[in-house]
Amino acid sequence: MAEVALQNVNKNFDEVYAVRDVNLSIHDKEFMVLVGPSGCGKTTTLRMVAGLESISSGRILIDDKVINNLPPMDRDIAMVFQNYALYPHMSVYDNMAFGLKMRKFDRADIARRVQEAAEILGIEQLLQRKPRQLSGGQRQRVALGRAIVRHPQVFLFDEPLSNLDAKLRVQTRVELKKLHNRLGTTAIYVTHDQVEAMTLGDRVVVMKDGLVQQVGEPLELYNEPANRFVAGFIGSPAMNFLTVRVGESNGALWAKSDGIDIRVPDEIAGRVRHHAGEQVALGIRPEDIHLATAADPPELGFDAVVEVVEKLGSETLLDVAVNGETMVASVEPTVRVGIHEKLRLAMNPARMHFFDMSSEMAI
Repeated sequence: MAEVALQNVNKNFDEVYAVRDVNLSIHDKEFMVLVGPSGCGKTTTLRMVAGLESISSGRILIDDKVINNLPPMDRDIAMVFQNYALYPHMSVYDNMAFGLKMRKFDRADIARRVQEAAEILGIEQLLQRKPRQLSGGQRQRVALGRAIVRHPQVFLFDEPLSNLDAKLRVQTRVELKKLHNRLGTTAIYVTHDQVEAMTLGDRVVVMKDGLVQQVGEPLELYNEPANRFVAGFIGSPAMNFLTVRVGESNGALWAKSDGIDIRVPDEIAGRVRHHAGEQVALGIRPEDIHLATAADPPELGFDAVVEVVEKLGSETLLDVAVNGETMVASVEPTVRVGIHEKLRLAMNPARMHFFDMSSEMAI
């Protein structure tokens, strides 16, 4: 068992608050991801769990034991950093074994643990090499192996893939997920990459300005964002936002702006109706916009002009202008359109989101 709890945790540097009132409960064997832009407090939160940063107020517990004042070496955690932090003069074997040697483990036990970790990571043939003889991906595996041999209660990952190239990041991401499924150790992972967060996390914590914005399973954050920030941060390409005014006509609710006159679906109208006469933010993801066909109701369509075409193979992204506002639509790769071409697009009514203009909370 290794449950981690953060209770009203705060961290301030003089007058600057890096983390504010964080309350989290990370379950045993769960892979929890902290995600957010630079400066949101995610790494500071991780470092407080590790004991590398003091806590200004609040409590951190592992298995109901308060660890606020425990030194890092007594917390039974292992941390994998963004930079691999390997000793250049030591072999891979010695790098992985170093922590165990410092803790006076038996030599046979060290050898068994290193060999076991090397087999899990597929680096048995690299044990006698020096770090300079390894690729970036191999060095990251060694850093993972150094953590695995500890058999810790909790793994902490601080953006461990950010130094890898795009293809290797995807490959290592898959390997990390497989590794967690095999080891079943509680893990807390920090990243600024929302794709990493969505693919790795059992649950995801979205942070901004030191505050937790929302905690949930990846698809919960994607389908039911709590506020405009989460909606815009989760998903790639990002959600489109349009400022519209809510109006009522012939018993139906409409979202209107220059170039947009969209009927609000009945299943959403009940929530949006009390904003009648007010401006709200209409959110729609690029994948929920398509080329209008005869089957699409006219009240869900709008006219746009193509500004940029991005052909990605599996999809084509269209950057379009709608009366001065820019939107992105994801369409089938077979669609052939040119720059400055006028299009009729339509929204998926079931996938519209509305946000309050002042609080930015979901309506």
